[in-house]
Formats: sequence, C-alpha cells, structure tokens
Amino acid sequence: MNLAQLLTDSAARRPERPAVRLDDVTLTYAQLDAASARFAGLLAQRGAQPGDRVAIMLPNVPHFAVCYYGALRAGAIVVPMNVLLRRREIAYYLADSGAGLLFAWQDFTPEALAGAKDAGAECVTVTPGGLEELLAGSQPSAELRRGDEDTAVLLYTSGTTGQPKGAELTHTNLSRNARAAASLFAIGEDAVTLGALPLFHSFGQTCGMNATLGAGGMLTLLPRFDPGRALEVIQRDRVNVFLGVPTMYAAMLHHPERERFDVSTLRHCGSGGAAMPVALLREFDRVFGCKVLEGYGLSETSPVASFNHADRERKPGSIGTPIEGVQMRIVGEDGRELPPGEVGEIVIRGYNVMKGYWRRPQETAEAIDADGWFHSGDLGRVDQDGYFYVVDRKKDMIIRGGYNVYPREIEEVLHEHPAVREAAVVGIPDPELGEEVGAAVVLEPGASVTAQELSEHVRAQLAAYKYPRRVWFVQELPKGPTGKILKREIHPPTER
Repeated sequence: MNLAQLLTDSAARRPERPAVRLDDVTLTYAQLDAASARFAGLLAQRGAQPGDRVAIMLPNVPHFAVCYYGALRAGAIVVPMNVLLRRREIAYYLADSGAGLLFAWQDFTPEALAGAKDAGAECVTVTPGGLEELLAGSQPSAELRRGDEDTAVLLYTSGTTGQPKGAELTHTNLSRNARAAASLFAIGEDAVTLGALPLFHSFGQTCGMNATLGAGGMLTLLPRFDPGRALEVIQRDRVNVFLGVPTMYAAMLHHPERERFDVSTLRHCGSGGAAMPVALLREFDRVFGCKVLEGYGLSETSPVASFNHADRERKPGSIGTPIEGVQMRIVGEDGRELPPGEVGEIVIRGYNVMKGYWRRPQETAEAIDADGWFHSGDLGRVDQDGYFYVVDRKKDMIIRGGYNVYPREIEEVLHEHPAVREAAVVGIPDPELGEEVGAAVVLEPGASVTAQELSEHVRAQLAAYKYPRRVWFVQELPKGPTGKILKREIHPPTER
C-alpha cells in the first residue's frame, strides 16, 4: 500500500469528478492523477531515487497535492515545510532530512533559495499558473514504488526541547489514519471539504486532503485562512465538512457579516490543535446548526489518536475515545496505568504511531517504550466511560492560534543578540489566539536595547508566528536549587 493509492484508486472510480478546487481552478481526479504521475517522472528525470527526501514548501494550492502524491508515487519521502519558515529554519530542515530538492511557492522563494543554498540543496520555484511549465517535458511514471512500512512523510516537530526532529510516518500510518478520519467525519464521495488548515500540517494533510481524496470527495482550498473568505467558500461550494482549530471557529462565529452567508450545508465539523472552550463549541453548534467534534492527536500519531464520535455521546471539553485500532492509557511516573479520574501522562499505542524520529535512535527510544507505547508528554485523565481529557499540554510548549511554538528555539535566537544575557520564553493567555508569545530578558551589564529591537531580531530569523509580541526586562530570572529557570513563576508585567 502506497499512500498515493488514495488518489489513484479514486481516480480509477471517478475520473471526471472534481478533486481539488481553488476558486476558478479545478482539477478533476483524472487531471490530478495524471499531473502527479508526471511529477513522479520529473523526479526520475532529475535522478531522484526511492527513499530520497523531497521537500515541498507550498501553501494550500492544487500544486501541493500534485507534488505530494507525485513524490510518493516515485518512492520519495515527502518533507512538508511551513511556508512561513525563514532561511536558517529552511536550511536546517533540508540539511537534517538530507533533502536535495525543494519545491517552493514563488512568494516565498527569497528565503527558500537562501536556505537551500546554505544546505547545498536545489530550490525549484513553483508559480500559480506554472503547473504545466513545471511538468513540461516530463514523462508520466505509473509505477507506485515503496509502500506499507516504508517511510512516506517526515513531519518535523520539536516536542518541547532541542531542535526540530522528523517524525517518520509510514504509508500504513498515514493511509489507515486517513481512512479513520474519513469515517469519523462521514467523508464520502459526496463530501465537499474546506481545506482551510495548512496542508503541510498533519491535521490538514491527513484529515483534510488524504481523507477527502481517498474517499473521492472534493477538497476546496483556502490558501490563507480568513473568516469572511471561509464563509464565502462554504456558501459557494456548498461545503459540508469543515476542520479547523478553535481560533478559526471563533473567527467565523464572530464575523460581523456572518448572517449574510448560507452555511446550512455544513454537516460535520472537527476541531483539534488546541483545547476548544466549551462555550465556543456550544455557541458554534447553536448558530451554525452543526455539531463540532473535538479530538486529539500529534504529528507522531499521524495525527489522530482519539475523537468524539458523531454516533456516540459527545462530552464537551473531552478529546473523546481512542479511534479504532488505537489504544490510549493514563500512566503514572512508574509507567503503571492509573485508575479513572487520576492525572498522569497520556500514552498511545497502535498502527498510527510513527516509525521513529529520523536518524535519532536515542530520542525514539525515549518516546516509544519497549511495548510500543508512545509517550506524549501531555497530562490527562480518563473518566469512567473511557472518555479522555487533556489536563495540561506539553510542558512549556506554546500553542499560538493552533501553531506549535517551541520556546527553546526562540530563546536560542534571543541569546544570539549581544545585549542578551538570559532569556525565557513563555506563553501569555490571549483571548483570540489562545496564547501569545512572550519573553522575559536579562541584559548584559551596561547593554542597551529596546523590547521592539529584540522582537524584530527574532522576527528576522524565525517564522512570523513565532517571534515574541511582548518582551520585558527583568533583573534576574527565577531559578530552582539546581539553577533551572522556573518558567511557572514568570509573568509579564501588568500593562497600563
């Protein structure tokens, strides 16, 4: 089983039906299948071999599906990259994965070209109208190379410490999880799914693109989320499946012109990426007439591990029950399973758990124990009915508008500034984004720098959603007896 079979099988059943749409551009299943076969041929002409890593840095455009499935057909390993990454981040992803080719959207090529150069990789620019130009001269490759337990995708995640690491997700991991997602949200051949979640992210990739195209439905794309545009596309394309993070639901619910859009076709909605406030969930249910199901997963679990189910009781505030083929437990520090109601670490076992971290055997062994349980690092509890609840997220990690922000990465950039002696990055509660990024900074003696200058220093080095919007200066950071910084005691000064 090659993950690209999700597309090829649907194309065989429904060649002339629309597969992917972006405004006035629609690719049928036959067109998408043919384009992905030509992309596989393009890679072969460039000397790519099965197992080679191919990076794609594209927004939600039809080209993403072409490159993604084409690379998989060629037996390559796809390395999806956030389009907001900057030069140093791009260079790291390429060098760590060993990707020799990067296909980047034209709007982001200055950073992509520079990062690729630093990593010794080739960057190919992809333009909005340039799909035929990209594939010109390439011969289609119909053969599906590699599958099953071979690695299909490297999804980079850094957990809570250290540099980002690639979670090796196999063809089986992803194809089975996509089918599970299709079942969860009743995605069938009549589905019209709004692709508002970034396709480079595991949620949008598995539950949006792979689930919909595997079922033979249509994926209608939104390159950048805007609540007004989302409501417009729901009305225009009669969208019946919407998947998003809580901030997306809040933005659509509170849009000033919401009532002028017909959203009556919405049938199934799923939320993940961050905890959804119960009040928001219930209000969205009431206003949109569509029950929102909340669930849980991680990049390392393909990503879906548990969800509330449409045909069972939904418990607001819960992440539901494990999906079919997946086990979850709450364990104490000694690894023993805890009884209902007690708080411990969420561990997961099943077909969806990654093969491991790319070329990091020690970190793989720390994450997946000898019995195959993946240790999430998240604290949770389970009730008497088997419904799970997340009590706290991975220690120190910040979730800003559904994006994972890892403090250490930002702290390292802050420490590169000559005026900075120490820095600690923490999450600050935010009513719209869930959390905002803040930084407490201790300056070198005699040094002078403004908060704005430090914020801009980070902004120049990292993706736009990562840089700290609030920076404040302190004489010293709170520390424990071992010298470890106590982030739980760090709070921004009250704004006047």
